[in-house]
Amino acid sequence: MVSVRNLSHSYGNDGRLAVDDVSFDIGKGETFGFLGPSGAGKSTTQGVLTGLLRLQKGEVTVAGYDLRTVRKERFNKIGVSFEQANVYSKLTALENLRFYADLFDAPTRDPHELLELVGLAGRENDRAGSFSKGMKHRLAFARSMLNYPELWFLDEPTTGLDPAIAAVIKGVIKAEQAKGTTTFLTTHNMYIADELCDRVAFIVDGSIKLVDTPRNLKQRYGKKLVEVEYLRDDGSIAKETLRTVDEGDRERLAGIVRSRDIVTMHSKEATLEEIFIQITGRGLD
Repeated sequence: MVSVRNLSHSYGNDGRLAVDDVSFDIGKGETFGFLGPSGAGKSTTQGVLTGLLRLQKGEVTVAGYDLRTVRKERFNKIGVSFEQANVYSKLTALENLRFYADLFDAPTRDPHELLELVGLAGRENDRAGSFSKGMKHRLAFARSMLNYPELWFLDEPTTGLDPAIAAVIKGVIKAEQAKGTTTFLTTHNMYIADELCDRVAFIVDGSIKLVDTPRNLKQRYGKKLVEVEYLRDDGSIAKETLRTVDEGDRERLAGIVRSRDIVTMHSKEATLEEIFIQITGRGLD
């Protein structure tokens, strides 16, 4: 669905590259996470793939269209939800969706259905300018689904949302995944990436450091730990974290299980954020 070869992009003539020789592929139906801190090159890459930025160097194919040739038909196949909600403030929520629906040469979804999907039912006739930041974000998210996109670009889809609404948005994304929609997700939120993505790419300073599945990354880089809570002789609770790859720790764990009343015991794995820092030496701020 997406093929990127040796993509580079610069915003000036000073030789500095916002994206430097980036290559990756996204298969049909895959959710691909593009993860990195602010300024890493995530938005620049998305800008090129969605046609907002001109392809300067490299070979890029999106939804079957070579970006070296401008073809407006490809916009019928893609949907885009930006981190900054760019909606028309003087139009109502319903008018916003109807306006954008008229721009497509393809079937579109019922705006009422989409507004209900993102929790804006009952606010159809309110001007977008009266909406909170989170409501505008949901409206822009709904707009990205208007044309039944085969390829869906999501930029920080849960940013600025309270946990309940964020859960709704993640549920919508999962439902679209189940339908076979291909998704390109840019974020610095490793938790949503871990939950939603089939594969992730770590990008720092315009360069991709690695591409793999969250599961493989945790198995390869994460520490294999077991955290156990048990009762001491005086009835208080003790907690220990033991390494399953260490012979001494394994014997210690076996001894605790044989001789103590276990309160809780569960395995622990490294988070994607911990692995990102380990690999790149950078945080996500």
